Amino acid sequence: MVGLLQALSGLDAHRLRGMRRGLEKESLRALPTGRVALTPHPAALGSALTHPHITTDFSESQLELITGVHPTAQSCLDELDAVSRFTAQNLGEEMMWVSSMPCGLPADDDIPLGQYGTSNVGRSKTVYRRGLGYRYGRRMQTISGIHYNWSLPGVGSTEYFALIRNFRRHAFLLMYLFGASPAVCSTFVAGRKHPLQPLSEHTLYLPYATSLRMGRLGYQSEAQATLAVSYNCLEGYGRTLESALTQPYAAYEAIGLRSEDGTYRQLNPYLLQIENEFYGTIRPKRVIRSGERPLHALRERGVEYVEVRLMDLDPFETVGIGTRTMQFLDVFLLHCLLTDSPDDTPAEIMALGRNQHLVAERGREPGLSLERGDGTVALTTWGRELVAQMQPIAQAMDAALDTQAYTQAVAHAQHLLDHPEDTPSARVLQSIQHEYQGSFVAFARAQSQKTHAQLLARPLTAQQITDFVQQSRDSVAEQARIEAADTMDFDSYLAQYLSHDKLVA
Repeated sequence: MVGLLQALSGLDAHRLRGMRRGLEKESLRALPTGRVALTPHPAALGSALTHPHITTDFSESQLELITGVHPTAQSCLDELDAVSRFTAQNLGEEMMWVSSMPCGLPADDDIPLGQYGTSNVGRSKTVYRRGLGYRYGRRMQTISGIHYNWSLPGVGSTEYFALIRNFRRHAFLLMYLFGASPAVCSTFVAGRKHPLQPLSEHTLYLPYATSLRMGRLGYQSEAQATLAVSYNCLEGYGRTLESALTQPYAAYEAIGLRSEDGTYRQLNPYLLQIENEFYGTIRPKRVIRSGERPLHALRERGVEYVEVRLMDLDPFETVGIGTRTMQFLDVFLLHCLLTDSPDDTPAEIMALGRNQHLVAERGREPGLSLERGDGTVALTTWGRELVAQMQPIAQAMDAALDTQAYTQAVAHAQHLLDHPEDTPSARVLQSIQHEYQGSFVAFARAQSQKTHAQLLARPLTAQQITDFVQQSRDSVAEQARIEAADTMDFDSYLAQYLSHDKLVA
C-alpha cells in the first residue's frame, strides 16, 4: 500500500485530468419476435466501411457504435447516447438487442457476414469474417460486448504492459462486478457440448454464472490456447503475435484457402488471420495509418492506449454501460498501472485462464476460491483487498475532477462484493425467473423494447440530425471513392497486405 501511495503522489491533478477514454459498443439488430434481423445494414446509417461512429462487427446484423476520445466518462457516454438515438431512429421495426448473448439465431450458415462493398479493403474484411465462421462457427461471433479504450498522459509501452499484466491478474473482479450474461437462448448452443443447465424449454444457464460470454462457451479458442502470450514487454508480445500471424496451423490448412468456385474461405491458413483475431481480455493498441498492420504500428511507435474487452453489455443500462461503471474502470486501470506488476510466467498465464473460466461460470458461488501465487484465496477476500487499495485512487480522482463520483463507484463495488444478489448477473437471473417464466429471450426482448422506446422518447436536436445525416452521406461517398481508387487485383492486394514485411517495424 505504501508503494501505491508513493506512485499516486507522483500523479498530479493535471495528469489525472488528462485521462482519456472511448467506447465501442456491439449490438445485434433484433426483430420484435426476439429473432435476429437478417436484413442488410440500414442504408440511412451510411457505409459500414467508412462511417466514423456506426459500423458492423462480425455480422451484417451486428451493429458497432463508436465514440470519439473524451476527457470525462459522462461526455463519452453522452456521445454514445446520441449515436444510439440516431441509430434507433433508423431501425424501422427492428431494435438493438441489449444482451451480450445473442437473440434467437438461425442455422449457422444463415447468419450473414458483414458486407463492406467491392473495394479490396472491403472484400478483405468480409473474407476475414468468413474465415472466423469456418474456424469458430458463426454463432460464437454474434456475442456482443462493450470495449473501453483508455489512456493516461506520460505512460509508455513498458508501463502499459505492466498495467496489462495486473489487469489480467485482477480481471476476475470486473467479471464478478459487471458480468451480465448468466443465461443463453438454447439456439446458441444447438449441436454443441456444454455444461449449462435447463432453466426453461428454450433457456439454459448456470446458477452462479457471471459472464458466460467470457467462459468456455464465449470467445474462446482451443487453437489460441496453445499461444502462451506473455505481456512482459512489447518485444516479446510482438514476437509471439508475429509467429501466430506467419505460421500455418494444420486445422486451418484443412479448411483450405478457397472454395471450388474460387471464393476465399479465409485470408490465410495461419493460427491468426490478422491481429484482431487474437482474443484477449485487454489489448495494447495504437492508432494505425492507412494500410498499416496493427502490430507494425505498435512496434514502430509504441502503445498509445489499452482496449478493455471483457465488459458485458448491461441490459439495465440504456446504452449498455453506465457512468458509474466507467468511473470504476478508470480507478481499476489506474490501480493496475500504479501497483507493482511482476513479470508473468507460463504457469501464471495458465492459472489466470482457469480463474477466468471459474468466475465466468461460478463467480457468485459462496466461498469460491481462485488461484493466487502458490495457493488459493476466496474471490470475495481478494476482491475486498483490491477495492480497499482503490479508495485513495478514487479520492485523488475526485479531487482532480471536483466530484465524489469516483469514491461512490468504489463504494458500490464494495457493496456488490458484500451483496452478490445485486450484481447485474444475479439481477438478470432474478428477472428471467420471476418476471419472464424462465425465458432468457422474453427477458432480453422486453428490455430491448424498453430501451428502444427510451431512445426514441428523447429526440435529437435538428442540428444533431443534420450532422448525423451528413456523416452517413459522407461515408457513402468515401466508400465510393475508395472503390474507384483501387488499381490492384484482390489477390495481389491480399498478398501485399499480409506480407511478413508489413508486421516488422
